[in-house]
Amino acid sequence: MPDQTQPIELHYWPTPNGWKVSILLEELGVPYELKLVNIGAGDQFKPEFLAIAPNNRMPAIVDPEGPGGAPISVFESGAILQYLARKFARFYPSDERARVAVDEWLFWQVGGLGPMAGQAHHFRQYAPEKISYGIDRYTNEVNRLYGVMNKRLEGREFLADEYSIADMACVGWIVPHANQGQDLEDFPNLKRWFGTLNARPAVQKGLAVGKEERERLNLAQDKNAQSVLFGQRAR
Repeated sequence: MPDQTQPIELHYWPTPNGWKVSILLEELGVPYELKLVNIGAGDQFKPEFLAIAPNNRMPAIVDPEGPGGAPISVFESGAILQYLARKFARFYPSDERARVAVDEWLFWQVGGLGPMAGQAHHFRQYAPEKISYGIDRYTNEVNRLYGVMNKRLEGREFLADEYSIADMACVGWIVPHANQGQDLEDFPNLKRWFGTLNARPAVQKGLAVGKEERERLNLAQDKNAQSVLFGQRAR
């Protein structure tokens, strides 16, 4: 594993997508510098952030010791996980078959679990009107996805052959399961896996990064923050 002499900049807010990267950095034990992106205050629209994350979504990183020794910025949480895991040769196997298994579940999270759980959160917690169709549609889809994960974890400890970035990508989305309308008692294999990950010190530390700032932003009650997050900014 290469030495990291300068800290990696982590542009972050404590959400399931942000937690993916804070957990991996804690697992790797490499130095990093926290750059909070207050998404309720609109920090994600600032020009300096858009220069490294043009989709105005966090997380993003800047590695001052990128390929060839030159700095590199990376946006999109899945791309960040792959980059860091490749660089430090941990939590992402070199064997092609084993790597494919990790990629399958990483992209399953990026394309399915995250977006569907996010929509469930929105319609259940933040939508100004309680739209039963939206609530039922996304709550039921998250329930289906939990079932897929529960079946995958039958007889296995982790989503792939070993603990990997796929597990780190998913765990943060299970943290707020109650707000998604899910009961982990209905998914015993998932519940066991969730307990295993939560017992890891690095996962605990990664989930705690920025916790106080998150608690100060009461999104359920802060209408200005909701307007920033759920509104459409002009190009």
